[in-house]
Amino acid sequence: MFMSTKLIVGLGNPGPQYENTKHNLGFWVVNELLLRLRLSRLEPLCRSLIARTEWHDSEIIFAKPMTYMNNSGQAVNMLVQKFDIAPHDLCVVYDDLNLDIGVLRLRKAGSDGGHNGMKSIIHHLGTQDFPRLRVGIGKVEGDWMDHVLNAFSATEREYINWAIPCATDAIETFVTDGVQTAMNRFNGRVCPKHDS
Repeated sequence: MFMSTKLIVGLGNPGPQYENTKHNLGFWVVNELLLRLRLSRLEPLCRSLIARTEWHDSEIIFAKPMTYMNNSGQAVNMLVQKFDIAPHDLCVVYDDLNLDIGVLRLRKAGSDGGHNGMKSIIHHLGTQDFPRLRVGIGKVEGDWMDHVLNAFSATEREYINWAIPCATDAIETFVTDGVQTAMNRFNGRVCPKHDS
């Protein structure tokens, strides 16, 4: 008998033209989790691509909404309803241009912070009381849309390549020990290069 069913959602945009953009960082973290757990098969369900597994006495559903970022809430709400996910068992992973590159910030609840994917999820769920993990993509200089829909530079990728495994560890800690422990352990974690 599982202790709980948890839904881990990574936000991004479907399609090869968006694959390497900053806005797809949530997808990248889910991909890293799937790689860690040797899950290679994704199935279409509830306007998402999902994988299901048993992990640390929980049933885990990993999901990448295929609705495009601005409509992420449609897919997430469908998954929450189908699998009867409690708000505290949902964790959404996404990029944040208000955080320095590679910085992690996990919260139990909160506003959308100007992120359109989160805005859609909060609207469709009717609550903002669910955990979320933000991964910094660097503060915007100029047009924010150009910023999030462009690829990382080679230097930026060094930070992100460090941050993604840390984000994966944070999600695992969320699963095993809960959101508060994960917050205590990972919030503010930065690539050592920030200090150089």
